[in-house]
Amino acid sequence: MKVQIVFLSMLLGAGSLVAPAVAQVTPSAAQDDKNPPKSSTARFGDPSGTGRMYQDNIYGVIKEVNANEIILTKTAAGTDQSVKVIKKTKFIQDGKLSSPDKFKAGDKVIVDVDKNKKTGVLSAKRVISGVAFVQIP
Repeated sequence: MKVQIVFLSMLLGAGSLVAPAVAQVTPSAAQDDKNPPKSSTARFGDPSGTGRMYQDNIYGVIKEVNANEIILTKTAAGTDQSVKVIKKTKFIQDGKLSSPDKFKAGDKVIVDVDKNKKTGVLSAKRVISGVAFVQIP
């Protein structure tokens, strides 16, 4: 019984020595709040995760439309971009399926594209215009 009491008092004594050391660490943690750690990407989180569903889109104004291609101007690239129209291309206007003949020069569009890795040709999967972008089928 005496051995247990001595052992417990030693444990409690060691705990009192550790407690002041922990108390000294706490104020320096408060100082770290003034200088938060810097991110390696200069943003919060991973920038490639932001807007992932819009990364393959081209935004622009239609310059010319025909049965085989759409030419866009005022794109982010700064040059006119040609996008090939394929059989599976969906045309969506104001949230509803439409046809290519309803799109005309001057319409602002978002074109969801696939890029051929070998040739670099852009093929349109969807051409979207109007207000209801949220309800895309």
